[in-house]
Amino acid sequence: MKIADILETASMPLASPSYPRGPYRFIDRQYMILTYQSDPAAIRAAVPEPLEPDGSDRVLYEFIRMPDSTGFGDYTESGIVIPCRFRGEPLNFVAQMYLDCEPPISGGREIWGFPKKLADVSLKVNRDTLAGRLEYAGQPVALASMAYKHDNILCGGNGGLVCDTAPLVQKLSRTQVNLKLIPDVDGSPAIAQLVAYNLADIHIKGAWESPARLHLIPHVNAPVADLPVRRVLGGIHFVADLTLPYGRVLFDYLQEAGACRTDSPTARSSLPQSA
Repeated sequence: MKIADILETASMPLASPSYPRGPYRFIDRQYMILTYQSDPAAIRAAVPEPLEPDGSDRVLYEFIRMPDSTGFGDYTESGIVIPCRFRGEPLNFVAQMYLDCEPPISGGREIWGFPKKLADVSLKVNRDTLAGRLEYAGQPVALASMAYKHDNILCGGNGGLVCDTAPLVQKLSRTQVNLKLIPDVDGSPAIAQLVAYNLADIHIKGAWESPARLHLIPHVNAPVADLPVRRVLGGIHFVADLTLPYGRVLFDYLQEAGACRTDSPTARSSLPQSA
């Protein structure tokens, strides 16, 4: 294969790339998001500098069902998102993610730095309950439940005549940030970045809220319980079509470390002195 052909290949392995080029469109993407209060010290420990927790002591626990995603297929994922700030700008830090399909694991880690690991995840309607379940290595790790489609948050209070999707679209459009860490061939860091991205072309098809429950179980390889549930504040369930575009570098740790070394007294003393 020619060099030009190699450089045009979207991903590894060369014989059968794991995923095509983006952007990536998701149809009928179904979310269950539970908001809960957690321990502020645990939140601070989970958030990488220079991000700062937003001070609310809130954590978002997500189950997302993706039956139709460009290049990635049909899969379900679960994970933890922490509301943060970066130089005053509000954003969400994606702290942990678990899912059941190889292409989005590879693509998510290699392109955006999503913290994805292989696990068994489900999001299902069982009678009158929307139920989410995460298992890792054969053990249950997270159990979540909501009453199914109790309160329509798009059309509530107006007789269902006018549905306002703008507030939810604004929430989904909020900047998301991942910590991308990729080693070099000698094991040293090749990439160490905070990667930002914003979902686009969002079309909300329905959204509901209800009381919710969340139970997190300690597991060494899926430590979602390290952010303990103090109080569940509520749950939201919605269905949307949206696009995941490529991201941008928000902060480069290697560049910042190099700048710090250059600005140190030792480094300055080694520079040539002007006459």
